[in-house]
Amino acid sequence: MTQHTIAGTVLTMPVQVRTASQHTAMFAVDADAAQRMIDYSGLQVYRPLPGRAIATLIMTHFIDSDLGAYYEYSTCVSVTPPGLKPGLRSLQTAFVHHMFVDQSFTLEAGRTIWGFPKIMADYTIRDGARFGFDARIDGQFVIGMEFSPGFKIPAASRKQELLSYSCLDGVPRESQFEMLPADVRYRFGGVRVRLGDHPIAQELASLGLPKRALVSMSAGNVEMSFADAQEVRP
Repeated sequence: MTQHTIAGTVLTMPVQVRTASQHTAMFAVDADAAQRMIDYSGLQVYRPLPGRAIATLIMTHFIDSDLGAYYEYSTCVSVTPPGLKPGLRSLQTAFVHHMFVDQSFTLEAGRTIWGFPKIMADYTIRDGARFGFDARIDGQFVIGMEFSPGFKIPAASRKQELLSYSCLDGVPRESQFEMLPADVRYRFGGVRVRLGDHPIAQELASLGLPKRALVSMSAGNVEMSFADAQEVRP
């Protein structure tokens, strides 16, 4: 087992998340725009249909984890794993282009261990009949999302083995992780996206957002396990 020392705390791999809740929305976006956005990674976006790519916006509340308690928003784009042909495996493979967190420890750990592009943000959380949030960076509004309740699908609560890619400081990395969701709910559409004037919001707008989601999902609890990252050559 490998270990990493972050801000004086020793983390033993894999990093464990015992309790978290998650809200996710998947969109069909302009494939060429998505490719331009992630060209720096050397990866190729997955195109399930001509001219279309898949972007997934994820908001996670980490409640009990080795990295502490924090909120995290991510923009992910489905990509084809290096050396493989495009296929359904790409739907379980994502390049992490944006990642905002609200705690410094997870920011340092994410950038150091996995090369995730974590930056600091402030969140306003609305957790009532509908879950919603606003994210701001340096006081500037970036993105807000509101999720409508979905329909419970017990069969969706199964362990998933996933791949994520990152590219920080010009170094592409691959990370394997496992996720076990519970209390999973889905619905077609079901989310409203609002964008601000921040440069990151403008990147999201270049994909054609805001628009109707293909599907949205919530998980009342998610257990996760994150392995070490490996440098790759796309």
